Amino acid sequence: MVNIQHLIDDAKCFAVIRELRWPNGVCCPECSSKAINKRGFHTHQSYRQRYECRSCGQQFDDLSGTVFEGHHQPLRVWVLCLYLMGLNLSNEQIAAELDLSAGDAQVMTTQLREGIVVKKSQRN
Repeated sequence: MVNIQHLIDDAKCFAVIRELRWPNGVCCPECSSKAINKRGFHTHQSYRQRYECRSCGQQFDDLSGTVFEGHHQPLRVWVLCLYLMGLNLSNEQIAAELDLSAGDAQVMTTQLREGIVVKKSQRN
């Protein structure tokens, strides 16, 4: 059996997150400045870009302030989870497809749903 996680490229996941998060270029989540310096990549996630704002000094990365921040699962697992949610799979099916515990799948889908609701309510 093929593990679906091996079909997803980490670099592309981070590139897509950057495109969706900052369609007009990276800006500081604190002050919205576009005066940003790149500060290398995250120690354990080699495609996770780090930044520093030249205006306010805030340090952040691709996932700072997102629903993906601060979790032990790799970004590709979150992206696949979101995709499988879009296919209307149950949490049990998602857990089986991603080789997760049912509890981890429940936590991830709940956080993704809550993050989507928050984002939608900010638009209105």
